[in-house]
Amino acid sequence: MYLVTFIGNLLIILATITSSHLHTPMYFFLANFSFVDICFTSTTVPKMLLNIHNHNKTITYQGCLTQIYFFMLFAELDIFLLSIMAYDQFVAICHPLHYTVIMNPRLCGLLLLSSWILIVSLFYGTGLGVYLSSATTQNSRASAIASVMYTIVTPTLNPFIYSLRNKDIKRALKSLVGIVTLNEQQKCLP
Repeated sequence: MYLVTFIGNLLIILATITSSHLHTPMYFFLANFSFVDICFTSTTVPKMLLNIHNHNKTITYQGCLTQIYFFMLFAELDIFLLSIMAYDQFVAICHPLHYTVIMNPRLCGLLLLSSWILIVSLFYGTGLGVYLSSATTQNSRASAIASVMYTIVTPTLNPFIYSLRNKDIKRALKSLVGIVTLNEQQKCLP
């Protein structure tokens, strides 16, 4: 599932970068959302896979703090990017004639930057406090299942939910795959 998440989101990023007709605010935010999903799953899943492989459930204190820091950063970025994408769609639907004026490249960059700053300033103090405080007795199996759902399953499904049902993304992906196939064929020629 980790590879599906990584490859699916990477394909969306590459399709958005390589296809000029996808250079719009919606796809800019979608590519950033895919990048954040890759980072989100990469904060926990590799260590989890290593622990499963080694039959070891330990993590250093510094490793735990680092993992929590990045996990919360990318989780909150997902939330803010979804909010920004909702605003983008609101402008596109409610103000279609002013869309290009309102959603200009400067505003898109500012919205993205502000989402990063807002997360760092608002959520880290409270989030770290919650994670570092003593936990109440919990069902560890239920917690593990819940953790897998939001750390692996959701980021795996996001590329399918937000973009692979979109015909512009499908067209760009077919073009991207065609370019890769053509490059591979050219390498085989003498």
